[in-house]
Amino acid sequence: MEKIASFLIDHTRLLPGVYVSRKDKVAENVITTFDIRMTRPNFEPVMNTAEVHTIEHLAATFLRNHKDYGDRTIYFGPMGCRTGFYLILAGDYESKDIIPLIKELYEFMSAFDDEVPGASARDCGNYLDMNLPMARHISKKFLEQVLNDIDDTRLIYPL
Repeated sequence: MEKIASFLIDHTRLLPGVYVSRKDKVAENVITTFDIRMTRPNFEPVMNTAEVHTIEHLAATFLRNHKDYGDRTIYFGPMGCRTGFYLILAGDYESKDIIPLIKELYEFMSAFDDEVPGASARDCGNYLDMNLPMARHISKKFLEQVLNDIDDTRLIYPL
């Protein structure tokens, strides 16, 4: 079997950032998949499932309710390796196009101080596996260390 595109990226050189993972054509429309890489793969610890799960709930809710991107948001969810998340948007985008949105998202998550949306037995299959304080902490770290001064080394996959 051939490797899929995401396995062709050199993960030993990949820095935390916001990357276009792929673009697909669906009928007449383009959808763009983004790799929101929060930790450096194989170099620093991965995120624990509780904060990943919390970020998933917060981000999916924020994005689907966003005034400009709500109807363009197809999916937000974690990578199996727990180093980041995938965001799929309807439209043909480059990473730099969505940095204002991603900054807004991470500002929201780093300051969120309420009940996590959907964190109940009725709404979620594993609602007890949440960690809001750690989700806020790593969201703030990503915002301050990556998003606030982002450049091409964190917007374009390394060759």
